[in-house]
Amino acid sequence: MNRKKKINNALKSKLKKANAKLQKSNKPRYISKAERAAMAEAESLDKNA
Repeated sequence: MNRKKKINNALKSKLKKANAKLQKSNKPRYISKAERAAMAEAESLDKNA
């Protein structure tokens, strides 16, 4: 029984991980510090013009 349970748990966890990879993430895209600075500078130039 223990061997069966162990195998089933391994298969279930693999399935869970595969399904998790397919889901779309709500996490926002990473923006580097340099990119943020460039965006802020561009925005300030637009406001001044």
